[in-house]
Amino acid sequence: MSEQSLPPDARPEPPDALPDYAERVLEVAELIPPGRVMTYGDVAEWLEHEEGERAALCGEGGGGRRMGGPRQVGRVMALYGGAVPWWRVVRADGVLLPGHELRALDHYRTEGTPLKEAGRAAEGHLPRLDMTRARWDGGGRAEGHT
Repeated sequence: MSEQSLPPDARPEPPDALPDYAERVLEVAELIPPGRVMTYGDVAEWLEHEEGERAALCGEGGGGRRMGGPRQVGRVMALYGGAVPWWRVVRADGVLLPGHELRALDHYRTEGTPLKEAGRAAEGHLPRLDMTRARWDGGGRAEGHT
């Protein structure tokens, strides 16, 4: 049986194609407006909620199947996030992404993302994100912002 005779959903994806879940995570990252952030868990919940709505519209029960959690979102961002505003998907504690702190900090300052200045005792004296003020709940879907 050749690839040509396979149904469209059974054909192997091209080697450069992103997994569906990764594509969806990156789409959410692109929706986050400048100056705002979502946690890895926020993105996972967003996708779970979106999947539930899609299932309800199609008349499916949803089945309670969870696609992924914060770790899976983090993995997607680590592997594929370079082409999207990766600095807007963050840890829940507001600590800057290890190894990318200065690049992220530059983006946060440029976009006006709320920060909490670090105390003198803090290692490296790097600020944290002010999660109370910077966190975006997805309201208003800021399409067109990157």
